[in-house]
Amino acid sequence: MRRFIITGAPGAGKTAIIRQLELDGFSVVEEAATDVIAAAQARGIAEPWTDPSFIDLIANLQKQRQLRASCQPDEIQFHDRSVVCTAALAAYLGHPVSTTLAEELERIKSEAVFQNRVFFIRNLGFIQATAARRISFEDALRFERIHEETYRRHGFELVSIEAGDVFGRVNAIKIKIG
Repeated sequence: MRRFIITGAPGAGKTAIIRQLELDGFSVVEEAATDVIAAAQARGIAEPWTDPSFIDLIANLQKQRQLRASCQPDEIQFHDRSVVCTAALAAYLGHPVSTTLAEELERIKSEAVFQNRVFFIRNLGFIQATAARRISFEDALRFERIHEETYRRHGFELVSIEAGDVFGRVNAIKIKIG
């Protein structure tokens, strides 16, 4: 199975792209951080990202989803973010790299879980706030740079998917995967 990561700054359009890829018949694995945030907020924790354990919750959910999805018979699978994104998030938030995070980063590398080419979805030039996405456009750009640096440091090749309509962006991804 070839597993491709879709990543980029908050609000860049990753979810719309993932949804369209799914509608086009591809297997997709959902992003974890938004679900961790939603679950915490439902328990009354307004800003769960302020606790360093937030990073481990995301890394663990990502691992569970990746392992569960590895049993699917699909030839190609798209992952909405990965544990490398979680490492970038930890850096952005100023949280340390925990043992859980370090072990998961090592696992995906040693097992070659993902393709080396990562689809990096470029920002749209603005950001739409949501309950889980409370970030300014300027901070999203800073996070985008941290993401790029983190993926490169972990040996991944970034394939830029520039701003545009969903269908054009999805088509660009399809062309790149052959």
